[in-house]
Amino acid sequence: MDEYNRFVDWDKMDVTVQSQDAKELTCTEFQELKQLARQGYWAKNHSLRAKVYHKLISNIPCRTVTPDANVYRDIVVKIVGKRNSSSLPLPEFVDNSLVPTYCLNAEGIGAVRKIILCIANQFPDISFCPALPSVIALLLHYSKDEAECFEQVCRILACNDPSKRLIDQTFLAFESSCMTFGDLVNKYCQAAHKLMVAVSEDVLEVYSDWQRWLFGELPMVYIARVFDVFLVEGYKVLYRVALALLKFFHKVRAGQPMESDSIQQDIRAFVRDIAKSVSPERLLEKAFAIRLFSRKEIQLLQMANEKALQQKGITVKQKSVASPRRQNVHLAVHAENFKSEIVSVKEMRDIWSWIPERFALCQPLLLFTTLEHGCSLSRFYSHSEGHEPTLLLIKTTAKEVCGAYLSTDWSERRRGGNKLSFFGTGECFVFRLQPEVERYEWVIIKHPELATAGSEPENHASPASSTLSSGSVPSDPSDRLSPFLSARHFNLPSKTASMFMAGSSECIIIGGGDGQALYLDADLNHGRTSHCNTFNNQPLCSESFQISVLEVWGFRDTMNG
Repeated sequence: MDEYNRFVDWDKMDVTVQSQDAKELTCTEFQELKQLARQGYWAKNHSLRAKVYHKLISNIPCRTVTPDANVYRDIVVKIVGKRNSSSLPLPEFVDNSLVPTYCLNAEGIGAVRKIILCIANQFPDISFCPALPSVIALLLHYSKDEAECFEQVCRILACNDPSKRLIDQTFLAFESSCMTFGDLVNKYCQAAHKLMVAVSEDVLEVYSDWQRWLFGELPMVYIARVFDVFLVEGYKVLYRVALALLKFFHKVRAGQPMESDSIQQDIRAFVRDIAKSVSPERLLEKAFAIRLFSRKEIQLLQMANEKALQQKGITVKQKSVASPRRQNVHLAVHAENFKSEIVSVKEMRDIWSWIPERFALCQPLLLFTTLEHGCSLSRFYSHSEGHEPTLLLIKTTAKEVCGAYLSTDWSERRRGGNKLSFFGTGECFVFRLQPEVERYEWVIIKHPELATAGSEPENHASPASSTLSSGSVPSDPSDRLSPFLSARHFNLPSKTASMFMAGSSECIIIGGGDGQALYLDADLNHGRTSHCNTFNNQPLCSESFQISVLEVWGFRDTMNG
């Protein structure tokens, strides 16, 4: 057996990793490494994988003073002493997370706890890191001794390349990653998202398990394959695999009754037993078939979510109260405090489940209704301006219901002077509720091949700090991030792919290019709808319609008054 077998229980280990001939890895080119990692080049030989992990981790750019193996040898006796490692209490920052044993022997299982405690000693700034036990347990399989494993984990934690996010180490980072995952599910797994909203009381609580699926429930052979690619490509891989897990869960379980009374427990059980339905190769294949946003774009979304949490004062884990994250839609849209002449409570909850996580923390606030404020476009603007985002709802005289989620303050229309010009971002979408429910998102989300990201290549994302722009919203420009899904981040084939919203004293237009998803006249009396290139939508109701009622809803922050 090789030198990396000290902590491995070979009776539990996949036999194929022992039988393959050792190969060397000589390439250093990113693209080639990426291909080899995805193909599982070093997955079939234990010793080779250990050497590759060591090489990849030693190349991570780190803080100048990063604890190494010698530090571990110096401190482990002082910290652990002669106590039995299995009885050692774990630091709070691992949040009672699972401590997987994978294929470790008894010595390895004890070593995990010792290394966690030594890391807690050396990294006082870590406040929340539930993935840590899994990462340590996994790397112990490929380490000569505890000190080497400690050094490798420290390098991952001390990575100081702002464009190379590896492991969340604060509650703010973790919580915003859960919101970002929820946003990605909403965009890329709409059928699964619909199921989650239907059967769970708090959909974000389900999505907040996403890292646990990977770093806790996934069997050893699966997480090792994910980790192979993660060390080469970074954090985005984790989102991909978690989305693939949710897609497979939905596919396997669709139409079947729930196995427990908790969808959260059902997904955990599915991931634990994934070998019954999906191979590691198939899981990765599915993960990389998802045409995800660029790394830069995901970084912008993550930062927007972090900012929303900071503004609400949610930066540390609350110990005694229920988690104040996404209000479940049943609380956000409550029968007692919600009244619309256009949609029912249930319909508004459906719409609420589509909006970005950072705004789903809010409650709907009626800003404008033609029944109270009259059929006037100028009054529409005066009541809507200063609010971002907004929700437009329309009921026609034929009782059809449609609308739009609009990402940007209507005051932006003035930037074009008197000229009608489009603004907004790719988070805008249009929908109809009656006669049947259908949502149409920005065409680029489902068809990314229509645009190439206008930023750097995937593997060299720019640091987050370079995404500051001159601001696309009128408030303090220096404080504004270039918004998530801004059209200027993409090389679009034509402007018709980004005609999100426009307004003048004469009309409102939502969606453009070979037609308009919605056109409303100055009296808010008549409208038209047709297919348009921006949303690739079908007409949202009768192609020419008369408005019975129009409402504009804003988003009220329930936590700050």
